[in-house]
Amino acid sequence: MSVLTIVSAGIATSVQDAGRFGMQRYGLVPSGAMDRLSLAAANAIVGNRPFSPAIEIGPQGAVLAADGPIRVAVTGAMRAVDVNGHGKRMYRSLTLDQGERLTLGVARDGVFGYLAIEGAIAGKPVFDSLSVNARAGLGSPYPRALRNGDRLTVGAAGNWPSERALVLPAAKQDPVRVVLGPQDDEFGDACTAFLESEWRISSSSDRMGYRLEGPKIDHAHGYNIVSDGTVDGSIQVSGNGKPIVLMKDRGTTGGYPKIATVITADFGRLAQMRFGRPFHFAAISVEEAQTLARAFQKRIAALPGMVHDVASAKDK
Repeated sequence: MSVLTIVSAGIATSVQDAGRFGMQRYGLVPSGAMDRLSLAAANAIVGNRPFSPAIEIGPQGAVLAADGPIRVAVTGAMRAVDVNGHGKRMYRSLTLDQGERLTLGVARDGVFGYLAIEGAIAGKPVFDSLSVNARAGLGSPYPRALRNGDRLTVGAAGNWPSERALVLPAAKQDPVRVVLGPQDDEFGDACTAFLESEWRISSSSDRMGYRLEGPKIDHAHGYNIVSDGTVDGSIQVSGNGKPIVLMKDRGTTGGYPKIATVITADFGRLAQMRFGRPFHFAAISVEEAQTLARAFQKRIAALPGMVHDVASAKDK
C-alpha cells in the first residue's frame, strides 16, 4: 500500500463512491458521487470496479503528494493537471513516484473532478459505503470533507507496460430532461412556465441541493404537503416559489410539492452545471426516462472496454 497526502484540499473535496443504499427508510441518505459517469470513467482507466471509492475534487482544485508509487486518473470537469511542474492529461493514467506532487487546477467548464487511484482508497465502510456525508458525520476514512494534512492509504501502482487512456464524447448542451411530478398537479399552468423558462444555478448551492434562479413558480393549492419521500433530482418548490433540485446529500423526505424529477441519465450533467450558466428543462415520459436510465447503465458497463494503452509508460 501507499499513502496519498492532501497538501491543499480546496472546497467540497471528499471521498465518494456509488453511495449507500437500502437505508432511506431509516432516514439515511445515499450520498455518493455527484457525477457517476465521471467516477466510473476514472476507475475504468486505473483498472478498478466502476464505483470504487475515489476523491471527488471540488471546483477550486487540490494538491496531493505521493508517499510510494501511486497510479491515478483524473476525469470530470476540465482543469489543469500538473506533476512537479510538468503538465499532464486528463482521462489518462499517470504514475506518481515517491515524493511527487499532483496539482489539480481550478475547474474550467464544470464543477466536480474525480481522482481515482489504482487499488482504490482503503477505509472502513459505513453502511457499505465510504461516501462522505459531512452533515451526517458519515464516511471513511474521514467522516467529513478532506482537509490539508489528511493522509489516505491507497493501492500501490502495479507494473504496467504502458499507461492507459479513455476518450469520452463531450457532454451535450441539450435541455436537462425531467419527468413531471409527483405533485405537478399542485402547480397547474405554472408547469408550462417551469418548462419554458430559463434557469440558472445559484452560487448558494451545494451537495444537498441546487437552488435555481429564475421566475417565481406559483403553487395552485399552497406549498405545504404531507412529507413524503424524495429521490436524487427531485425538484421541490418552496414557499417563495423558487425551485430547489435535491442532490446527493438531500434529505430522504420533504414537505414541499415536487414539480418534476431530473432523470438519472441527466443528473450528472446537471451536477456539473456551473453557477450562473443558463439552461432549460424538457419533460419526457416515465417510459422514456426508464429507457434512458438503462442505456446510461450500459454506457457505464462499457467503459472498461473503451480503455486503451498509450504509447509509453510515462505520460509525456
